[in-house]
Amino acid sequence: MYYRNNRSKYNATKTVVDGIEFASKKEARRFQQLAALEKAGVISDLQMQVSYELIPAIKEPDTIGARGGVKKGKTIERPCIYIADFVYKDKDGKLVVEDVKGCRKSDMGAYRIFTIKRKLMLWRFNISVKEI
Repeated sequence: MYYRNNRSKYNATKTVVDGIEFASKKEARRFQQLAALEKAGVISDLQMQVSYELIPAIKEPDTIGARGGVKKGKTIERPCIYIADFVYKDKDGKLVVEDVKGCRKSDMGAYRIFTIKRKLMLWRFNISVKEI
């Protein structure tokens, strides 16, 4: 018998606000707060799901083919990407990157990966990711 589990891995409930689907109720609430702050002029340039390349893809070197054309090297490792939940500028024009976390248990694999990516964001872009 086929059984479909509609619950997410961390018991988060997908929520739709203003036609936008969020991974959790907490993330949807944070969006509503940030949207109100933007409307009030406290923050500006609110963006969602902004992608940062932390480590570029690693490829084999290009080679010259039998007919003299350039043959692109194969990708050995895909790039390491961090996707921020929210990015905006505060009242002083400083860039703020936020990630909404519901489960912060250090033994959870997803949080361990986030911790590494958070450190890479600081090292590579000098951006401290704010956990909500």
